[in-house]
Amino acid sequence: MPTHQSSETTLLKGEPRPVRVTGRGRAAVVEIGGHDISRDLAAYSLAHQAGDVPRMVIELSPASTATGVFEGLAHVVIGDPPDPGPAAAAFLAAISPAELEKAALARHDLMDGSPHELTRAMLALLREWALGQWGDPEPEERE
Repeated sequence: MPTHQSSETTLLKGEPRPVRVTGRGRAAVVEIGGHDISRDLAAYSLAHQAGDVPRMVIELSPASTATGVFEGLAHVVIGDPPDPGPAAAAFLAAISPAELEKAALARHDLMDGSPHELTRAMLALLREWALGQWGDPEPEERE
C-alpha cells in the first residue's frame, strides 16, 4: 500500500485488488489482498454500479466500526475524512451579523428569559442554516 497522505485521498492504481469484508456486530474484518487491515480502519464504503468493478473507500484510523459482508474485487481508495474547519469558517464568513441578530431576536420559541437566550437562538439558527433549513424554526431541547 502507498504511504498514507494526511487530508488527501490516494487512489491505488492498477488492477482491482481482492477484497473481503466480514461483519461481526459493530466490528468488521476487512482484508485487502489477503491482508487484514481492520485495526487501521475508522470506516469504509463500497459503491457498485452495474457493469463496473466495485469501488471501496477506506478511512484509516486505529478502530473499525463497519458492518456487513462483501467478497470480490474492488478498486480501493485510501483517504482521511475532510477537515470541517475551513468549510465552517467559510460558512460563518458569509453570515450577515445584522441578519443573524434580527432572525435570532424573532425566535420567540427560544426567547424565554432564560440565561444566554440570544446566544442559544443564534447557535440554533446557525445549525439550521448550515443544514439548509431556512423555514419555520423547530423547537430545541434545552441542556
